[in-house]
Amino acid sequence: MLVKDWMAAPVFTVGTEASVSEVVNLMREKKVKHIPVAVDGVLKGVISDRDIKQYMPSKGTSLDIYEINYLLAKTKASEIMKTKMLTTSPETPVEEAAMLLYDNNIGCLPVVDDGKLVGIISDRDMYRILVEITGARRGGVRISLPVEDRPGSIREVGDVARSHGFRLQSILSSNDKAAPGQRYVVLRVFGNGDQQALKKELEAKYQSVRFKGS
Repeated sequence: MLVKDWMAAPVFTVGTEASVSEVVNLMREKKVKHIPVAVDGVLKGVISDRDIKQYMPSKGTSLDIYEINYLLAKTKASEIMKTKMLTTSPETPVEEAAMLLYDNNIGCLPVVDDGKLVGIISDRDMYRILVEITGARRGGVRISLPVEDRPGSIREVGDVARSHGFRLQSILSSNDKAAPGQRYVVLRVFGNGDQQALKKELEAKYQSVRFKGS
């Protein structure tokens, strides 16, 4: 899966001369937390809801609401936007984009292609991707267990599930938090199989098997 398959496009943008008030209104209208600033399709910066909160006067200020609104209306997007930013391309795998977001503690990546802004992908999109690739919204039975870290070990678990009348919906695995020489595997299966028989066989072959769903 690539960034281009999950990014928001067309992306909502403002120009450098837009007021912060316009940015706030656009965020509220479109229900987004990040607004790229672009001129003729070329990315110039990004404004987040956090940037706006940091710019707002503190609660201890003597300014009233009208003075605050005036301040936001006269301040330009170019004055508060972040100009040093990480970007990604449409052809980047989504897992690499997720690593960039996580490793740099940022909430979005503008997507640039041939020098032009073509979309944006955010941490919220990553949540959506996780929900979709796991099939969580479609229900089924979630099975988690540690398996031996060797070729074919994950397939063997899937074969057991299929032998009891289930179909595989998703398979995820990780070495993180698994014992040495093992992988932690999470399968989601669906169908009208025999769940009790499946559970009995897996528990006989593996340790710490966990089932959720029906």
